[in-house]
Amino acid sequence: MNMYCIECPNGCFMEITDYEGKITVTGNKCKKGYVYALQEITAPMRTVCSTVKTCFRNIPRLPVRTSGSIPKEKIFEVMNEINKITVSENVSIGDIIINNVLNTGVDIIATSNTYES
Repeated sequence: MNMYCIECPNGCFMEITDYEGKITVTGNKCKKGYVYALQEITAPMRTVCSTVKTCFRNIPRLPVRTSGSIPKEKIFEVMNEINKITVSENVSIGDIIINNVLNTGVDIIATSNTYES
């Protein structure tokens, strides 16, 4: 398998091989690339950015994101949970909109305010 590393500005092109359970990574210029490649092969993780509905006429959608990475295969399930939400109270950047979404240990947090600061 081949991939580009996105962990640092180097953008290394890496080759990952799995020979009888032994994973080898070549092409990475730093340790971050090796760790990223292993993560992508064994259990890929992603952050999710989206919006939720609000009850505020001047801010109909509020930008949100995950507070950390979630398993890649849960992205659509997490999006379903996000799409169920309508914010009806004022929130600030960093406020939790959904606590521990789908028992992932990750929260959905606001990335904007619903009022002018």
